[in-house]
Amino acid sequence: MYKHIIVAVDLSHGEAGKALIDKAVQLLDAGGVIRLLHVLEDVPSYIAAELPRDLNDRRQAEARVELGLLADGVSADVQSEIRTGAPASQILQCADDTGADLIMIASHRPGLSDYFIGSTAARVVRHAQCSVLISR
Repeated sequence: MYKHIIVAVDLSHGEAGKALIDKAVQLLDAGGVIRLLHVLEDVPSYIAAELPRDLNDRRQAEARVELGLLADGVSADVQSEIRTGAPASQILQCADDTGADLIMIASHRPGLSDYFIGSTAARVVRHAQCSVLISR
C-alpha cells in the first residue's frame, strides 16, 4: 500500500511506538522503507545555560539506542532519524524531505489544553501533504 512510511515515535511512550511499527510493517509495500522519527524538543536558552554542555549529545545518543531497540527484529527496511525542534514541524519537514506517502503517529487522549493549542498529532493532520494514520 505504501512505499515510504514515517513512524513518528515519542520514546517516552515505547509501547505505542512498537504498536505503530507493527502496523507500519503490515501497510508497507515490498521494497518499501519505514523511517522511525524521534524529535527532541529544543531546550530554552535560559534553561540550557544551567545544563551540562554535552546534554544534547547525550540525549541524541540515548534516543539512537532506543530507536535501535524499537527497530530490532522488524522484518522490513527500517531507518532511524533524530531531529531537533518543534515536533509537528519536524515531522512534516521529514515527510517533505523524504517524499513519504504515509505518516503514522500516536495520539493520547486529549486534555483541556489540547482544545486550545492543539496536539502534535492534530497539527500534523492539518498540515500534512500525505496520508496520516493516527493511532490511539
